[in-house]
Amino acid sequence: MINVGRIWLLISVRHFLCIVSLLLAGFIPVQAQSILRDAETEAFLRELTNPIFRAANMAPNSIQLGLIHDNSINAFAAGGTSIYLHSGLWMAADDVGELRGVLAHEAGHIAGRHYSRTRDAYQTAGMTSIVSMVLGAAAVLAGGGDAGMGLIMAGQGMAQGQVLAYSRAQESTTDQAGASYLDDIGVSGKGMISFFEKLRSQEILAQVRQDPYMRSHPLNSTRIMNLRDILEKSEHWDKPVEPDLNEKFLRLKAKLAGYLQPPSRTLKQYPLTDTSISARYARVYAYHKALEWDLALAEADALIALEPDNAYFYEIKGQILFENGRVEEALPVLEKAVQTAPQEPLIMTALGQALVSQENLDWMARAVPILEDAVRLDRSNSFAWFNLARAYSWLEQDGDAALATAERFYSVGAAHLALGHARKAMQEFKEGTPKWLRAQDILFVSEEAAAKILKQQRRQRRAAVVH
Repeated sequence: MINVGRIWLLISVRHFLCIVSLLLAGFIPVQAQSILRDAETEAFLRELTNPIFRAANMAPNSIQLGLIHDNSINAFAAGGTSIYLHSGLWMAADDVGELRGVLAHEAGHIAGRHYSRTRDAYQTAGMTSIVSMVLGAAAVLAGGGDAGMGLIMAGQGMAQGQVLAYSRAQESTTDQAGASYLDDIGVSGKGMISFFEKLRSQEILAQVRQDPYMRSHPLNSTRIMNLRDILEKSEHWDKPVEPDLNEKFLRLKAKLAGYLQPPSRTLKQYPLTDTSISARYARVYAYHKALEWDLALAEADALIALEPDNAYFYEIKGQILFENGRVEEALPVLEKAVQTAPQEPLIMTALGQALVSQENLDWMARAVPILEDAVRLDRSNSFAWFNLARAYSWLEQDGDAALATAERFYSVGAAHLALGHARKAMQEFKEGTPKWLRAQDILFVSEEAAAKILKQQRRQRRAAVVH
């Protein structure tokens, strides 16, 4: 006769150990998701968060900020040094105060070192469940099936309670930290409250229908009431949001809508009767997406006429011309964008790409210093490294091309692809020179990373076989 209880137990133990191993291995890499990179958006996020990071006693340049293409409402601190926003959260925020409130809260997670502490909480909970599994298994095998199952279920419930209790305490302290940062920089926390209140209505929804932010940041009414009590005591509670900063937020929200939404939806949301800069900005991207080149260029020209020193308006006009095959017309427009914003690596990359695309030796030579400046300012700019490698290759600078390609793969975490190019670069450069040493650094780090990836893949395969 088959002992169903024992079979269920063995399957459950194996399944649970597989889950625990994945939890303890960390979260899914953000690189696996779609990152939206935009010079204007990144500059705005820096402007918004730098005062918050300084209030939290963190160096602003030590924190990475990113926008993820995902319609769900979510934001999270990752790895102890990064904050990521979903595009859905940006679109859900009504003003800059709401967005800033979320960012202040996430800064609290980093300042509180919650990433490493959450891992510790999962480890503790995992051990509780494992112990209950072992004791329950012993009881089942000894003939006490009901008692064994009770031990297992109780242990799992206790483990879940440990994690949830820790999460609630963590969120509460982070609320207080975020509120203190807002007070320190002299702005109102009304936005934090209004955004959290907006999400609280989701408490009654089944978890699968809730936005990720609600699941990872449980927002019960008591928590929001306690946070309101703290924020209302601030002398800055009744301060309105800064008009200039809010205008930038609304422009970027419109820009994001035009870029991500179907053109028909954007044009309905921002009709031709609306001649504001935000509306024109949304329509530029909507027309561009719909391949209505002339209409897109007309809106871009209208924006430039309104603000002739706005580099981002020249950037989108140059992009439209370039993508429409009018490269020679795009070049002076993109050059104007770079001149207007000389420290924006993504705009430099757009100009470098346009030059490289023509596959002309003279233009390749012009592209090299521009792209070198871009990667100097932003070493994680893989697209700039890609175009720089192409330019070096055309100019027969094989060592530089190999090193740029190694940098490209290194910047996106593709260690196994960076290895060969780093080795080739070391062969091309004289030993001990700065470029040779950089190639060696990439080689050593990539070898170590590749070994870890291989080890992790082997563990996952073993876990899958056990499961």
